[in-house]
Amino acid sequence: MTLYLVRHAKAGSRRNWDGEDTMRPLSKKGWAQAEALADRLISAMPTALRSSPYVRCRQTLEPLAARLGIDVVDEEALREGASFGETFRLLADLPDGAVCCSHGDVIPETIAGLHRRGMRVDAEPLWTKGSVWLLERDGDEFTTADLWPPPPDS
Repeated sequence: MTLYLVRHAKAGSRRNWDGEDTMRPLSKKGWAQAEALADRLISAMPTALRSSPYVRCRQTLEPLAARLGIDVVDEEALREGASFGETFRLLADLPDGAVCCSHGDVIPETIAGLHRRGMRVDAEPLWTKGSVWLLERDGDEFTTADLWPPPPDS
């Protein structure tokens, strides 16, 4: 079965944001990406939505949550700086069909860690905002990873 690992959509510039970085929201283009991600992911019939507690990650999943009528649940294991071990334990425990939203440091580390554990990666590494990794599992074992490129942000 499949888990979906989403890099959050475009947010405002970190250097131009005066507040706490955890509160930095999506940009106008990011909201357009979030809507496009919802359009694409809705057909997968997601079973759960998990997010880094950072606002931009939660907002990336909000359009999908509204369409599904389910809540986005914050997970510390998806926050910036989370270790592979933390993220792996979360992913291993999630129900099939779960959608997770995380950051540009966590996702590459997670894909590399799963690859070291024997998962085949069927796509060139891409960590662009709004990209989606499809992680296939067979029981407790992650078997393959493929990638959806980010949606247009127009």
